[in-house]
Amino acid sequence: MKDPDHGEKPSESGASAAGRSDGNKMVPRNGKGKRKRRKSSASPSAIASQPGGAGLAGRPAGPDDAEPARKRKRRRRSKSAKQQAQAAPASAGSRDAQLVDPAMGDRKGHKRNKKARHRRGIQGRPLTSGERQQAQSRPNDGAAVSRPAAPQPGGQAPSRSDQPRAPFVAASEPPAPLYAALDLGTNNCRLLIAQPTRPGQFRVVDAFSRIVRLGEGLGASGRLSDDAMDRAVEALKVCATKLGGRLIRRSRLIATEAARAAANGESFLERVAKETGLELEIINRETEARLAVSGCSSLVDRETRSVVLFDIGGGSSEIAVIRIGDNRSNRLANHITHWTSLPVGVVTLSERHGGQHVTPASFEAMVQEVEGMLSRFDSPPVEALATGIAGSGFHLIGTSGTVTTLAGVHLDLPRYDRRRVDGLWLSDDEVSAMQARLLSWDFDARAANPCIGPDRADLVLAGCAILEAIRRRWPSTRMRVADRGLREGLLTDMMADDGAWRRSRPRRHQRSSTT
Repeated sequence: MKDPDHGEKPSESGASAAGRSDGNKMVPRNGKGKRKRRKSSASPSAIASQPGGAGLAGRPAGPDDAEPARKRKRRRRSKSAKQQAQAAPASAGSRDAQLVDPAMGDRKGHKRNKKARHRRGIQGRPLTSGERQQAQSRPNDGAAVSRPAAPQPGGQAPSRSDQPRAPFVAASEPPAPLYAALDLGTNNCRLLIAQPTRPGQFRVVDAFSRIVRLGEGLGASGRLSDDAMDRAVEALKVCATKLGGRLIRRSRLIATEAARAAANGESFLERVAKETGLELEIINRETEARLAVSGCSSLVDRETRSVVLFDIGGGSSEIAVIRIGDNRSNRLANHITHWTSLPVGVVTLSERHGGQHVTPASFEAMVQEVEGMLSRFDSPPVEALATGIAGSGFHLIGTSGTVTTLAGVHLDLPRYDRRRVDGLWLSDDEVSAMQARLLSWDFDARAANPCIGPDRADLVLAGCAILEAIRRRWPSTRMRVADRGLREGLLTDMMADDGAWRRSRPRRHQRSSTT
């Protein structure tokens, strides 16, 4: 046998035979000879598995020596075990030290590699300790099903007692889409941004409202004044900023009576598109009436058979007669049997009769003017509408600034609160008392009321005159107040058309099914 220094590696069988040979200048088989023989013929796997022996493991000295495949696999496994042991923290303790013991390195490494096949990366190579730590610290992507923690660098998976026990959470749901509705009326500019929640309902994300008096002077000149258009454009710029800052799925921007009746209404909308980027559409009166009804669907009493809904605006007033019957539709606008749009509102009526100094005589003159318009409206008599259970088959619904102002004064609110006003029931006697109370106040007293303010002080009595004419035409024992209008109707129709309330959304603690 050649000397190991000349490049030939002794095999296990050759080393064993040398211990039994009597010649060839072999060292007798004693303790010293064993130590010397093991030192010169140690296997590469044993050298590689020794702690602190980095760099000692490598190819055998003899290039012509054919290393068995089994020993090469052992050497690679023991080398990987040693690298894992060096990367393990010092606090790993005796458990991690036992995994890289030189005597048990091959056997333990074999079992560990078989169990760790699920941790192999691309091209079948095992993940290094750095890659496992990076995968373990990767943030959760929002999936609700909790994944087991990655094994520690020593190859030992953490015990269940060391892992936090988080409750099961359903798969993350995409946020509800946003819808936007803008209503540019004769008196106000209003914007609502909302997202659907429960069927027929939505949550307001952002809102804007400003009195612009776009129809100021329209009745006398037939045109929109420059000051009124400037005020409206400034308000619409605010709306454009709010819309541009959010991802809106669908929007509808409308203009009503002022732009509809003005001779320069179309040119005004062109200016709006140029300066704000908003494309407004002028809707007709029938669409306006249907939108007002759609926004108040949830305020109709369940036992009600008929409703007269009115929207007192700045330049026009829409009235709809609704006959529900036995087959109730999800869309209240489908039950409209008669509707009309009066070419009169709080702005136009107050400009003709005066809004600051209103006497009982001038108030009655305003009521009679509106009554003359209603006399031309062909609708069923009130006796045909007021049929139901216990007299609850018919009632009024008012959606306008006039009725909400009456409700705020009735509640004696220190400041207007929509949550207390929207959906409030008022009896016929209470409405009469509030109208008489407002009529007894002068302009300064009305302006000082927190629910009216100086912007509406000259308009509220004109709205009360329109309301009084409606009450005389359709007497009812009760009226429901709605702090909602065209914007809510726009949102309701868009969400219903998109099926936003028909999509099934998984429950929070319901495990999502996979196919």
